[in-house]
Amino acid sequence: MTKFSKIALCALVIGASVFTSCSKDNEDPAPATPSIYARLGGTTLVQDPDAAAGVMIEAGRLSYRKVVNTTVGLIVADVQSNAPGNLSAHFAPLLGEVGAGNTTNLAELVDNLTDFFSYNTGGTNAVNVYSGMSMAVAHNPAMNPRMGVKSTSANYDKFEGYVGAAAVQNGVAANTQLYADVVAVLESLRAPIVQQ
Repeated sequence: MTKFSKIALCALVIGASVFTSCSKDNEDPAPATPSIYARLGGTTLVQDPDAAAGVMIEAGRLSYRKVVNTTVGLIVADVQSNAPGNLSAHFAPLLGEVGAGNTTNLAELVDNLTDFFSYNTGGTNAVNVYSGMSMAVAHNPAMNPRMGVKSTSANYDKFEGYVGAAAVQNGVAANTQLYADVVAVLESLRAPIVQQ
């Protein structure tokens, strides 16, 4: 083999090893875990069970709305049965309105919570925009007359329990990563919500 051929062969081997090691450094990372919203059905359009035939809703948004509605139902059931630690004082203004037959603000609360959770967990379409108050303002009775009293950590634990039970009732098994991720989102909201 000539001297030139040996140099060319060495250059080729060195070049191949450099490019191989560089390509390993630049390989695409493992696929990221899909957003919570995506794992709850994402942007796939489905029939809205609460609307007229042909009215569609994103499956992820519908999943959140079902959990929010179930959570509200669990809270109301505890209030009606006077269960220990129920959250009636927090929702007093709203419960008074609903008791008088006015469900306008209840529907707005459900829609706002659905927007908030959908938007903050991966729902990026315009239907999922949250434009409500910050969590700190929304949960401070001095700034939001719709809030009955400030929350304690025990109140928030109770609320998380309602959401967890509602998630399970709507098909999110408690022993899954999805459930753990939903709980993590709730925990990330504890500091601005618990104000006492």
